[in-house]
Amino acid sequence: MFGGSLGNNMMKGMVCLVAVALVVAGSASIAAAQAAGLKKGFYKKSCPQAEDIAQKVVWKHVAGNRELAAKFLRMFFHDCFVRGCDASVLLDSPTNTAEKDAPPNLSLAGFEVIDEVKAALERACPGVVSCADIVALAARDSVSFQYGKKLWEVETGRRDGTVSSDTQALNEIPAPSSTFDILLTNFSGKGLGLQDLVVLSGGHTIGIGNCNLFSSRLFNFTGKNNPTDTDPSLNPPYAKFLQGQCRRNLQAPNDNTTVVPMDPGSSTSFDSHYFVNLKARQGMFTSDATLLTNSRAAALVDKLQDNGVFFDHFKNSIKRMGQIGVLTGASGQIRNKCNVVNS
Repeated sequence: MFGGSLGNNMMKGMVCLVAVALVVAGSASIAAAQAAGLKKGFYKKSCPQAEDIAQKVVWKHVAGNRELAAKFLRMFFHDCFVRGCDASVLLDSPTNTAEKDAPPNLSLAGFEVIDEVKAALERACPGVVSCADIVALAARDSVSFQYGKKLWEVETGRRDGTVSSDTQALNEIPAPSSTFDILLTNFSGKGLGLQDLVVLSGGHTIGIGNCNLFSSRLFNFTGKNNPTDTDPSLNPPYAKFLQGQCRRNLQAPNDNTTVVPMDPGSSTSFDSHYFVNLKARQGMFTSDATLLTNSRAAALVDKLQDNGVFFDHFKNSIKRMGQIGVLTGASGQIRNKCNVVNS
């Protein structure tokens, strides 16, 4: 999510965890009030077939392209981490200054499927279902496709935002080069904890990563002009495999076209295999490997290697993520089209 195909944005500074904790505590009542507007089956009366319509469209597309699951999961993550889960990531800008124009979001995909879901819902229930809820449902339904059942319940009732900033996206989406302290600070600022950080990192069990986002771990890592010098936190055979895949980046360090599966051997299957690989020091990004540098996080990695444990924890963590900064009640709007604010 904050690794696969993300832009290589840099954090401008590290915020003290104590300060973040105070901010989170101070805004807790506001966040709780916003989240209270969400509930399971929000559209039960206003558009009873809403979730079935969304699932039908998403499953149709995922059946032909299993990589869409990773795309929609990542889209949901990127939306929620910038201005909250308000579909601001879908907005277009005539000046190319919207969230989707920021480097971390340039490789997002699946917008046309979101538009298709929205069009189908507008035909059934005009002006009722928000684009923010569609993004949340698309993440769940695309990941669930391989199992033929819903892996988690999605609370609905979000409304759509009207502001979208590439600068905010650049500053707030975690970078794949982030250390543990930076990641924990970022998550804490969104009201999420250490467990959420580790569990949601498991989203890297599906999808691909661009070589330019991790090749610094593979070539001349210590800066001593040794092109085969690798990050010692990488399993040597895995490092050699990645070097072979990303050799082009020696000549073209800004190449963003060469990609590698994030979870070798299981890149289109949503399961706990990511944590098995991580334990074997086969985490692709610094943001993956850094989870093993904290004792509490490393202990969670051990537990999450079990599929059942991972699924149980994931459904709770993604529910909490889906509550970040939501607009409910009379806030925001229900966009007629997901890529533009209502006039």
